[in-house]
Amino acid sequence: MNKHAKMNQCCMKLVCNGCSLAARKRGIYDRCPFCRTPHPVDEASALVMIQKRVCKRDAEAIYHLGTKHFHGQLGLTNDVPRAVEMWTEAAELGSVEAHFMLGVAYYYGDGVEEDKPRGIQHWQEAAMKGHVISRHLLGIAEFNNENCALAVRHLMISAKMGHDKSLNNIKEMFMLGHATKAQYAEALRGYGDAAEEMKSHQREEAKGLGF
Repeated sequence: MNKHAKMNQCCMKLVCNGCSLAARKRGIYDRCPFCRTPHPVDEASALVMIQKRVCKRDAEAIYHLGTKHFHGQLGLTNDVPRAVEMWTEAAELGSVEAHFMLGVAYYYGDGVEEDKPRGIQHWQEAAMKGHVISRHLLGIAEFNNENCALAVRHLMISAKMGHDKSLNNIKEMFMLGHATKAQYAEALRGYGDAAEEMKSHQREEAKGLGF
């Protein structure tokens, strides 16, 4: 999940921290800035909100509820098979985050039988839709398989999307002779450009206030 944003359970919209702060400045404290639904007061009401969206086959709600099953949150018992089942449904409906989590589950055998090719396939689906961590993990997987050229290609993309770990990995690969100086320089420039684009006065203010 984006560390600069929070998922609102009423409408499953991702609200950036800067926008949340702006809403508070407008006097919107206890409700969603998007749909104006009051925030849930407890876990039970939060679960009801999510389940309403699930009944409408909202991909993000199905993914979100699967994650709650995985972690045993909102009063649900820990149920990894159910989580994987829900992530699979959410992925089929277009949830990028569901593809990412299925990739993690299958690649590492986390709650399911390990199936690295299947995990890679889910990360590829997510990466093609702009999921930066999936792209980064594809790079790491290729490096572990000694496909250094392809690893660099993946990590270059995620570094240019502002992923600091990808940039550090390219630096390490350059020092080991697996990436060129030009590639590292290009990744460094791209990372800097992405970091600059993501800057926001409201976001920085929200961070300072602990959002």
